[in-house]
Amino acid sequence: MSNRLAGKIALVTGASQGIGLAIARRLAESGAEVILTARNESKLSAAANSLAGGLAVGLACDLTQEAQIERLFAEIQTRYGRLDLLVNNAGAFEGGPLEALSTAAWDHVLAVNLRAPFLCTRAAFRMMKPQQGGRIINIGSISAQRVRPESAAYSASKHGLWGLTQVTALEGRAFNITCGCLHPGNVAVERRQTDLAEDAEPMMTADELAEVAQWMAELPPHVEMLEAIVLPHRQAYVGRG
Repeated sequence: MSNRLAGKIALVTGASQGIGLAIARRLAESGAEVILTARNESKLSAAANSLAGGLAVGLACDLTQEAQIERLFAEIQTRYGRLDLLVNNAGAFEGGPLEALSTAAWDHVLAVNLRAPFLCTRAAFRMMKPQQGGRIINIGSISAQRVRPESAAYSASKHGLWGLTQVTALEGRAFNITCGCLHPGNVAVERRQTDLAEDAEPMMTADELAEVAQWMAELPPHVEMLEAIVLPHRQAYVGRG
């Protein structure tokens, strides 16, 4: 078990289940004190309690609400006085043909997948700049590079997140703030268990993906992994259409 993140304060969004919880667990095992956030307080509390070592706390937050994000980061500042790692993981998907996609669905997906990471990154920068260091990891998708039909909002949001990643890395350079984007392929998370068509595709576990996120987080502070693509070996990707 690594102890490379000992003494570090980490925030993982969308951490009550799935990829977020797997990443939070890996960071805790690496010695970080982990703050998990999600909307559901009971699931969040159970998730935080499931992490070994007692170095985890759940702070509920609706990431579609700017005021709640501001309160979350104010609480982190009050409790810890710093933030060393932000993992923008929370995500949403609503699909369907373009001509049938509602404005409400589009707005919701963009709010969770792109607006929330912007708001969290902005708040993190306000903490990381004065401390002259920090790391941000955005959980993107291979849909940021190889789209599928009926995924307009999701694919657009992940393309936007990749753009936000690059600007964050550029603006953070002078302040020792690194930023990278981890693009997963198919991950066997709770949401996908109800979709038999998707389940028939090759899958990897959330923990297998989280291992890469942990490795990115443990890199020396002067090293930046700008982009990583991780997917099951047999998943269609290049030219998948």
